[in-house]
Amino acid sequence: MPTIHEPVGAGLTRVWAVDDVVFDARTPFQQVLIGKTAQGISLFCDGERQSTEASQLVYHEALMVPALLLADRVERVLIIGSSEGVASQLALDAGASHVDHVDIDEQAVRACAEHLPYGYTTADLDRAGGPIRVSFEDGWAFLAAAENRGERYDVVVIDLPDENADPAAQHNRLYGTDFLGRCARLLAPGGVVTCQAGCPTLWRNETLRASWQRFREVFGTVLYFGSDEHEWAFLSGRADVVADPGALVARRFAERGSRAATLDAAALLGGATPPYSLRHDTGPNQFCG
Repeated sequence: MPTIHEPVGAGLTRVWAVDDVVFDARTPFQQVLIGKTAQGISLFCDGERQSTEASQLVYHEALMVPALLLADRVERVLIIGSSEGVASQLALDAGASHVDHVDIDEQAVRACAEHLPYGYTTADLDRAGGPIRVSFEDGWAFLAAAENRGERYDVVVIDLPDENADPAAQHNRLYGTDFLGRCARLLAPGGVVTCQAGCPTLWRNETLRASWQRFREVFGTVLYFGSDEHEWAFLSGRADVVADPGALVARRFAERGSRAATLDAAALLGGATPPYSLRHDTGPNQFCG
């Protein structure tokens, strides 16, 4: 039985048993493997778990729901990364009429559509027209072109593999302050940028601490959401200042209604307090920049 040794911290790995590999290929950008694990059909990129059948909805709703509620409206959404397509579907469920989904790796997106039991189907990708427009290009270049065209979005979602210390990892530049600033310039009034921001666990929180610092440099309001049933934390930013954004999204959850299946207003409110290490700025930070 094949195994995947996933790095999760300095000197630590998580070992996944994969008893049925259905896709395994080196794309122009990464090694992509899809196979069956104890958590169902699962996606790995460069040896790191990206999503599993058992937990993907918890992850994607934790990424999307707080941001969709923090935004004053949800009509136009831009998603960068997120190969599976679940984020696009959740945006439509929240009322978006137009979704631009940008991913640099066409082969990975098509493999997900063919082999994952969640997200896009191959028919979705081949369908012309509709509210979701998928573009296979670099997110940085797409943002530059969108800014030149005067595009505006209510929500911009950055959903990439976790930031790391590898200088050759091309996705790292899409976590930086410059990229966040580009995303912010595309926002409509009351718009929100959201990002998977790392893990709050003390011994692997470097990327979260870096993301927290960057978001506070770029945005007037930063909403933290730590999933109560996953290992990840998420940040959402608005240009203007909003008093108590955690309370706002919890109230809007009830007022607007939501099709969320894995969280509720209590979870949103409970997850909105950042960890002690963020609130008190303790510990080293190797990813600032």
